[in-house]
Amino acid sequence: MSFLHDLPVADLIAHYGYWAIFFVITLESAGVPMPGETALITAAVYAGSTGSISIWLVVASAAAAAILGDNLGYWVGRRWGMPLLLKYGKAIALDHRRLKLGQYLFRRHGGKIVFFGRFTAMLRAYAALLAGVNQFDARRFFLFNAAGGIAWASLMGFGAYFCGRSIEHIAGPVGLAMLAIVVFGGIALWLFVRRHEARLTIEAEQALPGPIG
Repeated sequence: MSFLHDLPVADLIAHYGYWAIFFVITLESAGVPMPGETALITAAVYAGSTGSISIWLVVASAAAAAILGDNLGYWVGRRWGMPLLLKYGKAIALDHRRLKLGQYLFRRHGGKIVFFGRFTAMLRAYAALLAGVNQFDARRFFLFNAAGGIAWASLMGFGAYFCGRSIEHIAGPVGLAMLAIVVFGGIALWLFVRRHEARLTIEAEQALPGPIG
């Protein structure tokens, strides 16, 4: 229990319980830098150490917060992200053609980003926002987002509950491995796009005819 007292988030959980977990993870998932995974692990260890809160409700709160926060981030990106890029994208070499190409590629591979992004610190706060910006299908987003949120909350929550603080030593490498997969996959995809940009641009135009928005 001693390490819990060293974490500010532990005080929030001790005073506000499930609401603290829900609040922190919702904000992180919506794009605000917050220690969501720390809150989940701390709450799960707290549940196992004290028995004053239920691990089932901890996991349920975390999963619901992850799903809700990601949906907020998605709709913010969908509502305001693309209009801003259409207006100012040329300043960063994102013209109409490349925006449509990005949208096309995200629709083909976006589900993987949404699901696995939940397990990486760098993507957890932004995957949903990117999905919205790239107009990823809302129904598919909800499916992959819900699956990722439930899987993440269950793995981290129950893992911390049964393994104690040692889950942190597992979560770190798992997150790095997921991040490496996403990064190297992104590089491979970028190289593929560079080599086949003309053909992919034609495919994107055929799949998404007309103006984007």
